Amino acid sequence: MKFALVILAVIVLLWLLRGTINRRVKPPPATTKNPLPMLMCAQCGVHLPANEALPGRGGVFCGDAHRSAFEAAHPE
Repeated sequence: MKFALVILAVIVLLWLLRGTINRRVKPPPATTKNPLPMLMCAQCGVHLPANEALPGRGGVFCGDAHRSAFEAAHPE
């Protein structure tokens, strides 16, 4: 009788674990519905959102230092 209870407990435990393993974790919902386009800095190649990019003579840049360095290295 004791052996049957142990077997029954193991079967119930495996059945409960099977249910938790098969559940999939849902990905978190997207924070924005309209993502911003990403632009690449003409100097270093870093991608950044379009609203943070600085326009320059040779394209867009991630910062003023890169814009100045690019324009100094590539005079008209």
